[in-house]
Amino acid sequence: MAPDATGRAVGGADHWIDSLPQAVLLTDAGLVTRVNAAAARLWGVPQERASGRPVLEVVRRHTLETLLERGGELELEVTGRTLRCTATRDGRHGALIVEDVTEHRRREAELREATAVLSHEFRTPVAALRGVLEALEYDMPRDLAQNFVRQGLQETERLARLAEDLAVGFRPTRARTLPLAEAFARAERLLTADLSARRASVTFGQDHLVRADPDKLLQVLLNLIENALKYGPPAQPIEVQTHERGTWIEVSVLDRGTPIPDTESLFKAHTRGRTATGQGSGMGLYIVRSIVHGWGGQAWAERRGDANAFCFTLPGVGGIG
Repeated sequence: MAPDATGRAVGGADHWIDSLPQAVLLTDAGLVTRVNAAAARLWGVPQERASGRPVLEVVRRHTLETLLERGGELELEVTGRTLRCTATRDGRHGALIVEDVTEHRRREAELREATAVLSHEFRTPVAALRGVLEALEYDMPRDLAQNFVRQGLQETERLARLAEDLAVGFRPTRARTLPLAEAFARAERLLTADLSARRASVTFGQDHLVRADPDKLLQVLLNLIENALKYGPPAQPIEVQTHERGTWIEVSVLDRGTPIPDTESLFKAHTRGRTATGQGSGMGLYIVRSIVHGWGGQAWAERRGDANAFCFTLPGVGGIG
């Protein structure tokens, strides 16, 4: 049976309204005629006491009272929750529907953040592929050309995996045991052009067996070494140190840049250092920390002597299981 303007079913019971997850308040000439169970919980007013009272006494917000008078829709932030409020009017009768959309808004924010992260991650393999294609335009020995082709195929695989993540969401990490030297060699190869342009060099510390997603580990290394190239002085060596910390391996990227006053803020999304110049999304270190936290490690920055050290930890094979 269809309900009338007060929400009561004509010729039948109106228990259906109490099964709705949304809070529903019905009015007649400015007085409350009905609140459902969700509304009673939201405003802390028993259903029997709400009937016959002015709207303001029940909802206790002038914003909602005005919304009911005019009709329309708005969102309210109430004690950490996001409420979508919709009001309709039909002559002297009115209805206010309030839906908790906190989780929906949270998922939207996560999707925006994930999109920003993936966009940032796409840049590295795209840049590497551009370099490979530009190199292949020139005549070169067959062995060297084949090496460029292999590198291009490797980066194409990375792009394919990123595209899969973009299509179906983040999947569990593809972790395996690998020597750090493998990731170091891959990062150095991809950064050859940047190192040459900055007349810089990079040295790597002792090798260790670790457990990580090779692509994510590479992304962390590339972000940290690229930052050292951008913000450290030109023609200065970049040092990548490794240390055992119990069952964890600590990797630190050191540059001789000027001291950074507030290192913790650099790891927040869309944040860049005060002295940063040129284009940048401010997502690099946020991505680093997100990836490292994904395998249970820590990421931070500190001053070590005359160098800035950007550090992270990852599981050594001794800590597996």
